Amino acid sequence: MNNKKAFIFDLDGVIVDTAKYHFLAWQKIAKALNINFTHEHNELLKGVSRVRSLDIILELGNVQASQEDKDKWLIQKNEDYLSYLVDMNESEILPGVFKILQLLKEKNQGIALGSASKNARPILEKTGILSYFDVIVDGNDVTNAKPDPEVFLKAAQLLNISPEDAIVFEDSVAGVQAANIGKMTSIGIGSKTILHEAQYIFKDFTSMDIQFIKSLIAK
Repeated sequence: MNNKKAFIFDLDGVIVDTAKYHFLAWQKIAKALNINFTHEHNELLKGVSRVRSLDIILELGNVQASQEDKDKWLIQKNEDYLSYLVDMNESEILPGVFKILQLLKEKNQGIALGSASKNARPILEKTGILSYFDVIVDGNDVTNAKPDPEVFLKAAQLLNISPEDAIVFEDSVAGVQAANIGKMTSIGIGSKTILHEAQYIFKDFTSMDIQFIKSLIAK
């Protein structure tokens, strides 16, 4: 295959639905601080770092806190989140994802993960798809959060593919913006209303035709 591309996947909400676990963990912190934290508020945290997510929640409740308290809550949030992941397995993979990964592997395409999550590897291991990824760039490897394109640019670089030949799958506005800023093809997974800045938008991977992926490879 001469037309080798870099297919870069976000993790939460794209490959697995761990967003629900993030919500539960953040909600627990918010409740302890008497902050009303809803699913609508949770949209503000998509694609955002853990540190910034806490700041957003504190801003919602107009709560001032010391760095010591913030550090304590960040640790607590991650511990609660990880406790929800203990029983994860392949059933957590979102519909249609496995089919796309198999196709890309068969076509000898570069496959990468580009996620703000610092728990990406254990999640991929638990769901049994770690071996599909040639490169993993997560929150441990970058300093700038999306919409800065650092995580995607680094993934493409490690695959030795130019940004113009990279395709990014994202479910967050910040992630789509990061792909666009990085001059990559952006594919939104989710709501057309929310992800309207993406070049292509699909409700989920089941609504994505195999021929569409092949056309991206052939470009």
